[in-house]
Formats: sequence, structure tokens, C-alpha cells
Amino acid sequence: MKILIKNAQIVNEGKIIESDILIENDLISKIDSNISEEADQIIHASGKYLLPGVIDDQVHFREPGLTHKGDIESESRAAIAGGTTSFIDQPNTVPNAVTQELLADKYEIASQKSFANYGFMMGGTNDNLEEVLKTNPRNVPGIKLFLGSSTGNMLVDNPETLENIFSNTKMLIAVHCEDEATIRANTQKYLDEYGEDIPVKFHHLIRSEEACYKSSSKAIELAKKTGARLHVFHLSTAIETELFRNDIPLKDKKITAEVCVHHLTFINEDYETRGGLIKWNPAVKTQKDKDGLWEALLDDRIDVIATDHAPHTWEEKQNVYTKCPSGAPLVQHSLVVMLENYRNGKISLERIVEKMAHNPAILFRIEKRGFIREGYKADLVLVDLNENWTVEKDNILYKCGWSPLEGMNFHSKVTHTFVNGNLVYENGEINEQKFGERLLFEVQD
Repeated sequence: MKILIKNAQIVNEGKIIESDILIENDLISKIDSNISEEADQIIHASGKYLLPGVIDDQVHFREPGLTHKGDIESESRAAIAGGTTSFIDQPNTVPNAVTQELLADKYEIASQKSFANYGFMMGGTNDNLEEVLKTNPRNVPGIKLFLGSSTGNMLVDNPETLENIFSNTKMLIAVHCEDEATIRANTQKYLDEYGEDIPVKFHHLIRSEEACYKSSSKAIELAKKTGARLHVFHLSTAIETELFRNDIPLKDKKITAEVCVHHLTFINEDYETRGGLIKWNPAVKTQKDKDGLWEALLDDRIDVIATDHAPHTWEEKQNVYTKCPSGAPLVQHSLVVMLENYRNGKISLERIVEKMAHNPAILFRIEKRGFIREGYKADLVLVDLNENWTVEKDNILYKCGWSPLEGMNFHSKVTHTFVNGNLVYENGEINEQKFGERLLFEVQD
């Protein structure tokens, strides 16, 4: 199968060039200003921008065990509609993916059901070091540790266990950093005052700046002491950004950071209008924090933009504060949110591609993805930067059926998505065949 894309504005590796691109089977076979080869399908892309597919390094697709909220099929379907062609899913499913057998079960499900390329993190607990150390770095992206409470038995709070994991694996360790003791004390204070129905506007004071900084600074200290590769997920405070460096290339960094779309979009004042729908852990914080995150993203202290896509049912999100789960679905809309920030002059197209495709590929050492290069997998997304639309119930593809962005207008649209050389999404229509593949990772000594 050959697909020829003509006259696209290709955004790749810091440049925008007008070019043709030839896809043969699953690979990009040729990039040239004028390709005249015969093809099974020709896509005329004049005026549109071709980007490498988004690689989202942090999602919760809820399978197995929580599939009333979302599943690998439904959420990967939403992903390709939004230009995300690869995802890395987290282990706090039910049961938690904390044994090699349970991890293999998730890969088996994805091999049958995923529209996008997939990787699954191995979960660490206080007592599964032996299982963690069996993880194959060639086909598993890394180890995930929750240093703040999570679904199930995944809080890792034993200092000895932590040091053992950090000291004994060469794999990337990704961490959720919030200090549990601080959160518990803050929660108790508000429970004493309000009972179960704490106003959600206090969420950022309960899961506070202090809770985040205390935990992430400890994790970084441990990584420096042990020489571990550490990736800190979803930074939410300005102060945490001071813990990261930007004076060496990403490929040489051993300690890296991610920011999520929602922490670049919402602030604590938005709780008044959106309530529990924007309740995340870590919490959306202040304007000062949002400004600090943007600054660190643009000066390369923050390396990656992701979503922490975490669907819950509408009914679950209507509960009182203490029973309202944290998390929201975002994987269908992350790229258009960032393209809106481009339109508003906050970030360039080249930087969006760097933070959402190139850098996840570099950081996780993903084989042959994340760039538009000859010989690389043809994971591509074509976008129209001049199409107005609104996020509404009838165009939301998440299984949970809602979005924290509902009612927001956007001026860019994903028109085509390719996964492994296959056109999987075109102008609102999804190819129901599934072409997602297991991500592979380059292993370095």
C-alpha cells in the first residue's frame, strides 16, 4: 500500500517545509519537494500542516477492571481522532499491573483492541521489587511509582523500598509526586470545618504546593544519590520547576519533567464554574503556577506535554468533594488545545511538535517514532489551522461522554491521522480496523 501526501507544510525537527511525503506500507519511504510516484491514494494537503503523531506518555485507559469509565478500544479511538498515535498507559487498573503476568494481560488486550500504538508501565509497590526487576526494557517503557495516594495498593512510601527500586533498575522510573502526610493533614483540616462536602475550590490548598514540592524534591534527591533515570509526571507548581535543568540536551538528562495540558489551561479560579470536572491530582493551582509552568516549558526545564487522561463517569464527578474522583478525559483534545495556544502566540508549532512527539520519543527511547524521517514509522497527523468548531457532547468520543473542555471553541482541527502507514481517521470518520502496535524501546547500557 502506497499513500502520497502532496504539498503539506511539514513541521519537524525545528523547521517547517513544504514537501511531499510517500508512505509505503508502515514506513515513511520518501520526503521530497516533488514526488511523482504512482500511489494507491493521493491526499492533497495544500495549506495544511503535517506533524508527527502525538505520543502521550501518561494515560489511564481504565482496562482492566474500570471499563465502565473507559477502555483501551474507546479511549484509543478518541486518541487517534485527536492526533495521538501512541500512548503509554499507567498501572493503576484493577487489578494493578504489578506482576509480569498482569502486565502481559494488558498487552494482550491492547493487541486486540487498540487503534493507537501502546506501551504499559510496570507498577511498583512497597513489596514487589522482585517483579519490577524482571521487567524487559526492550518492550516496556518504564516503572511507575505513586508517591502520593492512588487507586488500589500502589502508594510507595517505604524509604527502603524506594531506594532499592532506584538503585537496582536502569529503566526509566516515572513518579507521581505528592506528599501523603501533608495531604492527609490538609484534608483533615477541611473535613473538620466542612464535613464531606468540602468546596472544591479548596482542592489546590489540600493537595498543596508544599505537598508537591516536598515529594518531588525528595524523589530528585534520591535519583541523584542512586544515579536512577527519573521522570516526574504532571508538574503543577512554579516552585517545582526550579528543580530541573535546561543546560544539557534531553538525551543526556537523567532527571526530566512533564506538564499536562490541564495545568497549562486552567487555574484555581476555574473551580467556581467547572467544579469537580477539573478536579485532578495534582490539583490545578494558581495563575502564578500556570505562568511558571509555561515559562519552564518554553525554556526547556520541562521536557514533555501529556494529558494524564483519566476518565470517570459523569455521575461519579457529581459527587461531593470527598467522593468525587480526581481525573478527566483529555486525549482527544490535547493537540487542539496546544494549537490554540499557538494561535494565541504562546508557543510555536515547532515547539508543540518537540514537546508532544520528538521529546517523548527521545526520553523513552522509542524506536523509529516521534519524527518525520525516511525509514521511520508513518505515524502522522494532518491539521487544518483555520477551522472553527466547539467541543460538544455529539463530537466527544470518550466512553464517559463528557469533557472538561465542553463549550470551548477551537480554531484548528485534526483532519487526517495515520498509524503505521494506515489512514485511521479522516474528517470525522474512523477506520474501524485496528493498526496499533506495541511500542519498542532502544536499550542502552
